[in-house]
Amino acid sequence: LANAVEAKLHKLNYHTYLLDGDNIRHGINSDLGFDDKSRVENIRRIGEVAKLFVDAGVMVLSAFISPFKDDRDRVRELVGAEEFIEVFVDTPLEVCESRDPKGLYKKARDGEIPNFTGISSPYEKPINPEIHIVNDKSNIGENVELIITYLKKNGYINVR
Repeated sequence: LANAVEAKLHKLNYHTYLLDGDNIRHGINSDLGFDDKSRVENIRRIGEVAKLFVDAGVMVLSAFISPFKDDRDRVRELVGAEEFIEVFVDTPLEVCESRDPKGLYKKARDGEIPNFTGISSPYEKPINPEIHIVNDKSNIGENVELIITYLKKNGYINVR
């Protein structure tokens, strides 16, 4: 979803950067594990990097499992509430498992992966996200348009 939103924003000529597990966990956060302390630090560092991009005028999209409310609140405060839009992609666990090409959920259920969010580690659902997407029956195009519409309606982007 984040990749599709970024592609749409690029078509609208917005300068964006997508922070996700591929470019963060394999680089700046490669020293972190998946225990609670590491997850907190992971999100803290992501927030710091996002703030640098925002300060440079770049629209940042962050696609992470951020399981703890306090961490999300901390990043909102760091980046600035006016720059932070929480998008809760609310996907039932069984749908996550059915869409898992790497088989990580099965490995977590078999005890091969400890501290796996939603299986052996908690996830604190957002209470009042700016955007709440129920992702069991909707398609990616609808979800992209929902986010783009929010950005337009709230003055983050203009149709060019």
